[in-house]
Amino acid sequence: MSAAYNELLDATIQHLENLKSRGVRHVAVSPETLRALAQPPPKRFQSPVSSVQPSIAPELKTENLKLETAAVPAPRPSILDKTSAFAALRERALACMKCPHLASSRKNVVFGVGNIDTQLMFVGEAPGADEDAQGEPFVGAAGQLLTKIIQATGLSRADVYIANILKCRPDTPGQSAGNRKPTPEEMQTCIPYLHEQIDLIQPKVLVALGATAVEGLLGKTIGITKLRGTWKTYRDTPLMPTYHPAYLLRNQAMSEKRKVWEDMLAVMEKLGMPVSEKQRNYFLKA
Repeated sequence: MSAAYNELLDATIQHLENLKSRGVRHVAVSPETLRALAQPPPKRFQSPVSSVQPSIAPELKTENLKLETAAVPAPRPSILDKTSAFAALRERALACMKCPHLASSRKNVVFGVGNIDTQLMFVGEAPGADEDAQGEPFVGAAGQLLTKIIQATGLSRADVYIANILKCRPDTPGQSAGNRKPTPEEMQTCIPYLHEQIDLIQPKVLVALGATAVEGLLGKTIGITKLRGTWKTYRDTPLMPTYHPAYLLRNQAMSEKRKVWEDMLAVMEKLGMPVSEKQRNYFLKA
């Protein structure tokens, strides 16, 4: 057995020498392996290799090869834990009275909808009249267009998660119709709910729909025209700003539709989704 141990040790050293000769200076090692290396060899190997064991660490240092602990990502919560946490979060949001003027005028708290174990999450600004009535985000005309955009990627609405920065419709005193932009104070008050949603879902990509959503997430008031199509980072998650579907309803130029689709193609590629030639050519002039 001592011969086998020595052979393993020699093979390890030879492997490190080979790496060094190829210019490698760092070797990633898992925490479990580092703990194992720190332990003395089994007793049946102790005597034959006792003179070799203490020199292993110095040998690696003098050869300029560093053992680096591999980053261990935080474990994703189980779907049962997520479901339970989401239910508790939803109950808190439904009972929220932090903005009395919004709580008194709302019909429903619009919490969010979709797959809580998804890789892709969409964030809008606030519910409109249709969303306030039904208690679900993006169900009006803009929501129907968003659903079509999602379907064009090969996913369904049920595959992603959709939420807003505000969970209540911004009140419009004296108006019988129309919407208004959420105030910075309203967004700051409500956004902790969205933070908890993002932290629970742990999506691989976020899509911010429209300038107000970008402002609420990134604090940037730069026009969406300059920001869209450029990857940002929010809470350690890649974020793609793009136009709000309502903008495409107002401006149905093929060129504007193509811009949003290019943003979605970038999202698909970031997620490692297959992209067909047909999809690549959507909204291109014939």
